[in-house]
Amino acid sequence: MYFLYIKALHIIGVIVWFAGLFYLGRLFVYHQEANLRSEPLRTVMKLQFSQMERRLYYGITWPGLCISIVFGTALIFEIGLQNWLHYKLGLVALLVGYHLWCGHLRKQLLNDRCNWSTKQFRFFNEIPTLLLVSIVFIVVFKNEFSWSIFSIILGSLILLISVTLQWLVKRRENEATENN
Repeated sequence: MYFLYIKALHIIGVIVWFAGLFYLGRLFVYHQEANLRSEPLRTVMKLQFSQMERRLYYGITWPGLCISIVFGTALIFEIGLQNWLHYKLGLVALLVGYHLWCGHLRKQLLNDRCNWSTKQFRFFNEIPTLLLVSIVFIVVFKNEFSWSIFSIILGSLILLISVTLQWLVKRRENEATENN
């Protein structure tokens, strides 16, 4: 029974963490799009996005990360360090790196020192999606995991995301041209 409480709290932490990371990436896109606005709207929007990013980063994503790691570590003590868990922990390390990178980008945006385009931020925003899919497949299939099937699924997902983002970027550019 104790194990199930730990597992439930770990899953809740993961959901909170990913929710924060997904929204933070979108805020970065909107923050950069604010540069396309004229003053004083640009300044107002950038200040608002900076405040939202700070609150989300420290109020949602960091607690989600901490809850995930604390209860995930407790789960490891309960079940042991199984083979499939090495892959999951590697992906979690990448996710923590992504999280910290978000903090770095947040500070750059705050200080107007970020030279990323909205297109770059849109692609950057998909990294947690790919990590989530990968982690879920590893956790669900555990030692029955098939790298060949997973590679096909992940490759297809990357292709779908790339095509969709390229289409959306072109569509927005066409809409902007038509509106000018």
